Amino acid sequence: MSALSNRLRVTLIVALILIGLLLSMYWAGRLAEQRAWAERAQEAQGQLELYAQAIHTQVERFRSVPALLALDSDIQALLAEPGNRALRRQLNQRLEQQNHAAGSSVLYLLDRDGETIAASNWRDWSSFVGNNYAFRPYFRDAVSNDSGRYFAVGVTTGIPGYFLSSSVKNADGEVLGVLVVKLELEEMQRDWVGQPGILLIADSLDIVILTNRPAWRFRYLRPLSDEVRSRLIDARRYAEQTLQPLPSSRVQQLAEGSERRLVDGPDGRREYLWQRLALPEDDWTLHLLHDPQMVVASVRSYRLAAAGVWMTLAFLLLYLAQRGKTRRVEQRSRSELEHLVHERTRELRTAQDELVHAARMAALGQMSAALAHEINQPLTALRMQLASLRLLLDSGRDGEVREGLGHVEGLLERMAALTGHLKTFARKSPAGLHQRLSLAEVLEQALQLLSPRIRSEQVEVFRQIPAEAAVSGDAIRLEQVLINLLHNALDAMAERPQRRLRILCQLNGDRWQLSVGDNGGGIASEHLDQVFEPFFTTKPVGQGLGLGLAVSYGIVREMGGTLEVSNDEHGAVFTLTLPAAEAHAAE
Repeated sequence: MSALSNRLRVTLIVALILIGLLLSMYWAGRLAEQRAWAERAQEAQGQLELYAQAIHTQVERFRSVPALLALDSDIQALLAEPGNRALRRQLNQRLEQQNHAAGSSVLYLLDRDGETIAASNWRDWSSFVGNNYAFRPYFRDAVSNDSGRYFAVGVTTGIPGYFLSSSVKNADGEVLGVLVVKLELEEMQRDWVGQPGILLIADSLDIVILTNRPAWRFRYLRPLSDEVRSRLIDARRYAEQTLQPLPSSRVQQLAEGSERRLVDGPDGRREYLWQRLALPEDDWTLHLLHDPQMVVASVRSYRLAAAGVWMTLAFLLLYLAQRGKTRRVEQRSRSELEHLVHERTRELRTAQDELVHAARMAALGQMSAALAHEINQPLTALRMQLASLRLLLDSGRDGEVREGLGHVEGLLERMAALTGHLKTFARKSPAGLHQRLSLAEVLEQALQLLSPRIRSEQVEVFRQIPAEAAVSGDAIRLEQVLINLLHNALDAMAERPQRRLRILCQLNGDRWQLSVGDNGGGIASEHLDQVFEPFFTTKPVGQGLGLGLAVSYGIVREMGGTLEVSNDEHGAVFTLTLPAAEAHAAE
């Protein structure tokens, strides 16, 4: 009887151990599966955001190019006189140079009927010149809405591209034509090939236009109606490409924009973690598909761990019958479990820190590029100031050295303000600061930056600025405009035996007009209408890119003012007009 009882007890204990083992493995697998899917979804979301940032950066580089070039007087002249062969050849060459400098694929100009009259690829066999693209939506959008954007396969080259367009208007606001820049994103797509997962970039019709797996391209994620197919054929959006379906069905909704789907793809019928992220500016959607094998491996690991834990607990229960071993074994197991939890928590925190660090590095890259461009003028002034300080120090003029060091400190503070402004811009905060500015103080700071050159070139400066002259805006940007105007005036007088710089300011209604004049002989009359155009310069090669006045013109317009140029009997005169600040505006 005792032997039978022991046998039944052992059988019951073994049965309980097996049942507990199965239940623990089941619940551990469920918990591991939920956690693993959530972790993978979070990682995929971060990866999608990096892809979105890369696409946004690539497109933003060229978004303003068509609108900027549309202001070119030669482009408007050719649209007004399309039969002028000399002007057409000249514009072809300019578009070729500007396309090479910008790094885009093709720059081309369409007349109001959609026919290409000038293009950067005019020398190639696949030249767009003479082709009519009036059927393209980017042409119709630019004519009706001033700008357009459109992804399509090129009907001439057969190469897919992203088209950005802007209308060209005359002084009366009448549309003369459309300027288009084509971006080929194939190189960026090739860079994605080695990345984990399957990246799909779909347009507004849910047709895959870019991917890191070529076999998945030009597949539609949802059925296309006959009307949509007919519209695509009329616009020749995908040229001769054959569109194929990519059927899928949802298995489980994990979170917003994240789900498990069963996909009939080029690799067969398989289940994927499907993550999506919308790009509303371009009306695109990013999709990232991950193989769930890593989730299966994680579930297997959790089940094995749960089995081990359960068996450990089972043995601990068995060891309860023994004297003092039970407590020591239980304590040891608890310590091991706490160590495992601590290690897993540390690993999760490390992964999260790495993800945050990657986002910071991306922002730092944008900040560094902008800072290198914006801080160039203060650095040049700082270099000139330090050179002057060396001379003063060698001469034993300590008082002036101390004063110069104060100027250097001011320059460093100014550069710190520039970096702060760049940080604000990078966070998509309102572009530019608005505060009450004294024109006399801003001008004094600009003249201090140029004082070494003014002294060395013996420039006579005459200025007349009322103390009450005040405007509203960003002091750093306004000072940048004044420095650029003063620099140009000094350059214009470089060959003159006597150099006179005139700076006058007067109130005209509710606006302050500040003029900067020189005695450099003035600007040729045929160039007066071109000085604010991008890349136009009369300086020798290597001494200017023709961007200073164009940038200054844009800054002044953002502040609600105007920047004009004219000639008088002495030389060129640049007139800056800004709205007067309110008498009690907040600082």
